[in-house]
Amino acid sequence: MTVRPVRMIPPVLVAAATVAALATPAAAADSSRAPSGQHARTQQALEAAVAEGVPGALAQAARTGRPVWNGDAGVADRTTGRERRSGDSFRVGSITKTFVATVILQLEAEGRLSLDDTVERWLPGLVRGNGNDGRAITLRQLLNHTSGLYNYTEDPGFVAKTFGPGFFEHRYDTYTPRALVRLATGHRPDFAPGADWKYSNTNFILAGLVIEKATGHPYGTEVERRILRPLGLHGTSVPGTRVSMPRPSGRAYSVLVGPQPNDTVHDVTELNPSAAGSAGEMISTTGDLNRFYRALLAGRLLPKEQLKKMTTTLPTDEDSPNLRYGLGLMAMKLSCGKEVWGHGGGIHGSASGAVATRDGGHALALNFNSDWAGDSAAVMEAEFC
Repeated sequence: MTVRPVRMIPPVLVAAATVAALATPAAAADSSRAPSGQHARTQQALEAAVAEGVPGALAQAARTGRPVWNGDAGVADRTTGRERRSGDSFRVGSITKTFVATVILQLEAEGRLSLDDTVERWLPGLVRGNGNDGRAITLRQLLNHTSGLYNYTEDPGFVAKTFGPGFFEHRYDTYTPRALVRLATGHRPDFAPGADWKYSNTNFILAGLVIEKATGHPYGTEVERRILRPLGLHGTSVPGTRVSMPRPSGRAYSVLVGPQPNDTVHDVTELNPSAAGSAGEMISTTGDLNRFYRALLAGRLLPKEQLKKMTTTLPTDEDSPNLRYGLGLMAMKLSCGKEVWGHGGGIHGSASGAVATRDGGHALALNFNSDWAGDSAAVMEAEFC
């Protein structure tokens, strides 16, 4: 979910709930965190992020035919001084969107829905009022952010309660997907469906509801059955309303939104992620994220037709000429001309990125345990360029 952009993937469009809002699995060869060879620059970029104020940074690079490399810098826990570890879990925010889009496309491949179906077809009457009309919005427009629907995480009341000083009173509140949609449709749409592009977390809350309607199961159940279990992503989960983090994991730190005395840093590790839902609630590890994106891009999760649709991109905005958006998947051109595919994600106290080359042969996943500092673009540039 996103409240305002943070520098995750240049320029980032994360599903952050706070400020700051692969062909085969990665090789299981001996991994090393030694900053040698190609990965020396990547390790230096992690260390630079810590020097800029990130408590702890974590990354894993995976490349076909080479050992997996794990890098880290800083601490996982500011109180105990425990260092970050390669197996640590963290909240991945909008990276959840790629999992959700993959399930939608699998359902299309099975003939259970079509990207040209309207939202009204699956969720009758839900998207109505204030100029919103689910009869005019397709599932494709949800997945590529051309629906025009207002981004519920920009609602001023929601921001104050969820991302600002109200966080401490409301951190354990439960939100239903339909309530989040109603919050969005309380606003007029930003534009007519298909007329423009704008990132909106509301789109993927609706996509999650469509999965539930089409399958009879919550979207998280389908993600687990179709993706997590087949790929052996044991460190990845859909927490629902669970407020705690699985072990091992570190802490998450935030300065929250709005004026904070002396930019006070808060421990925001525990929270009810239903405020993010199918737009950004998932938890994972760097290793699992690399395995997921490598498998996806290599065609292990989708037939060719659906993968082609997922990787058919649109420009985002004129301020982001090197970033294009497909269906829950972004294409990013780096300064050296290389193109990588993936997604960024942010949620309270956690900023993540996961990208891979188009063939899935080279992947990088990273996490900062903060939401106010650090440049993940620099880490990606160091790894791929």
